[in-house]
Amino acid sequence: MLDQTPVQIAWVTRDLAATEATLTALLGATKWIRMPAVHFGPDSCTYRGEPADFVADVSLSYAGETQLEVIAPVQGPSIYTEFLDRCGPGLHHVCVAAPDPDSFDAAIGAAERDGAAVVMAGTMPGGMRFAYVSAEQAGVPFVEFAYIPPEIRAFFSHIKEEQN
Repeated sequence: MLDQTPVQIAWVTRDLAATEATLTALLGATKWIRMPAVHFGPDSCTYRGEPADFVADVSLSYAGETQLEVIAPVQGPSIYTEFLDRCGPGLHHVCVAAPDPDSFDAAIGAAERDGAAVVMAGTMPGGMRFAYVSAEQAGVPFVEFAYIPPEIRAFFSHIKEEQN
């Protein structure tokens, strides 16, 4: 059974620095770790059922136990550019983490059976798997399901420890 507790809240923006500053002031995040030019390629990611090929700058921090993510698209169509074009900058998704790949697959299957379409999915270097499902009827554009392997969890723990 997947624990449905959100582990991450994410915003999409055109200006990482401005969004980081606002979230720092409002939520108390003290240090941001930037990952520039993250490439989502056609061999590892799909967007609306087709191979994806886009780049985004990503910044991570923590407010307590909750990871904060800020995403700024750089090039290529994605759910991030789609969101900015339609809504402007703002809250984009919440993420829940599966404890293992089988739970991840089961969560995606259950979401699809319940009518939540997978809009973007893929696997990041290091084996992190993700899938965004449409959740507009819940008042947030997307819910992200993720399987986060131990090595990436360790990286996230390091970011959280930097907050102290």
